[in-house]
Amino acid sequence: MDMQDEVEGLAILIRDLRKHKGVTLNELAEQIGRSVGFLSQVERGKSRPTVADLTAISETLGVPTTYFYNLSKPREVRWVTRPGERRTLYYAGGITDVLVSPTMSGGFSMLESHLAPGASSGDKHVNDSSEQGGFVLEGELSIWLNEAVEPVVLQANDSFQLPPFAQFRYANQSEQPTRVLWVFT
Repeated sequence: MDMQDEVEGLAILIRDLRKHKGVTLNELAEQIGRSVGFLSQVERGKSRPTVADLTAISETLGVPTTYFYNLSKPREVRWVTRPGERRTLYYAGGITDVLVSPTMSGGFSMLESHLAPGASSGDKHVNDSSEQGGFVLEGELSIWLNEAVEPVVLQANDSFQLPPFAQFRYANQSEQPTRVLWVFT
């Protein structure tokens, strides 16, 4: 699957879930603090949501963010996932998330996040009901927790853990790519 197929697949999942839940485009846009036009473009595969946008959509529609990670093909061993079997989400803002967990029904899920130089989770804080943490594999990750003006900057081999409903945003403010193993409940 190429990136455009992934973007269109995400668009269909969002639109179908919203309709299944009986939520209008206007209601969802109002709930997540975005315009109807922007949300319409996301649902048509013309725009990509930020991490904060997709988290807000999932919280509003009552599903975990992992709902949007459909595995692309069946696996040989159900408790193992190999690179060609993983679902990838391409967000606005230069972030790509790869679901590395073999299943989404366990007590936690794992993502490998790739942040291009200057990539950001968005201007809005992520507000996720899950506890989450991460391990910086390479590069540099800046995290703003709550209303912090200055970020905490993590380097390769640094880790973090955030409580449920933590208000945060994150970015790669360096000139090198960043990779983070992200774990969330």
